[in-house]
Amino acid sequence: MKEKKAFYVNGYLGVIALVILTAIGAYSFYLGMSRFMVGLSVVGILLWMIVILLTSGITIVSPNQAKVILFFGQYIGTIRESGMFMTVPLSQKINLSLKVRNFNSSVLKVNDLDGNPIEISAVVVFKVVDTAKALFDVAYYQDFVEIQSETAIRHIASQYPYDTFNDEDLTLRGNTTAISDELAKELEDRLSVAGVEVIETRLNHLAYATEIASAMLQRQQAKAILSARQTIVEGAVTMTQMALEQIEAGQEITFTDDRKVQLINNLLVSIITDKGTQPIINTGSVKEK
Repeated sequence: MKEKKAFYVNGYLGVIALVILTAIGAYSFYLGMSRFMVGLSVVGILLWMIVILLTSGITIVSPNQAKVILFFGQYIGTIRESGMFMTVPLSQKINLSLKVRNFNSSVLKVNDLDGNPIEISAVVVFKVVDTAKALFDVAYYQDFVEIQSETAIRHIASQYPYDTFNDEDLTLRGNTTAISDELAKELEDRLSVAGVEVIETRLNHLAYATEIASAMLQRQQAKAILSARQTIVEGAVTMTQMALEQIEAGQEITFTDDRKVQLINNLLVSIITDKGTQPIINTGSVKEK
């Protein structure tokens, strides 16, 4: 099914035409009855029947609404303009909203890429762009949007880890905008069959499941400490190397291997330790008399 434009005329002009036909029919009927002319009376009755038939084709369309026109079960088109119109008589007219809608999914429990259970939900903003598909290609497009949205959220959540310390990897927590954009693309493909356009998607809830929240917090803290220690060690090695090079180059001092090892050990300990260092000054040995 594909949406097409229905046949219709301006409703106000149609009402004026119906009033004129009614007046002509009344005059013909009156003239026929007063002069005993059966033919004129029959013409008046036929005009009244035509007026009643055409009146069934009058419809009113509100802003951001559409009227889907069916003629004895056959789809003949859609009226999207707002106002009063006259369309095919004896047709069925189905209202369909074209307004932007929000769907707030329930909180879903899903396993992420690492197998950790997480809780996730999203808001999907959508609207109907093809009335024929929305009505005839799926059963209850609102339910279709809800089910497909939750299915897409589960699929996207299982493709990425909740969190990682590698900045190059996409994560659910660290790259919510990119994840939301990918969710919107997947929903666009899933909902096109229902004539629905996805305007925007946003994750509105993301957390570890209750049963592992405490353990994952400790894991995050451990990874954070390990990452911080790694950065400190790398910086300490670089600083120690620079210090040795500057001392040897500036003071024209050459250290023996033992002295280098001792100096490197002292510098690394003083830089890496998270507590204040206590310097020990060697003043030489004192001989007793």
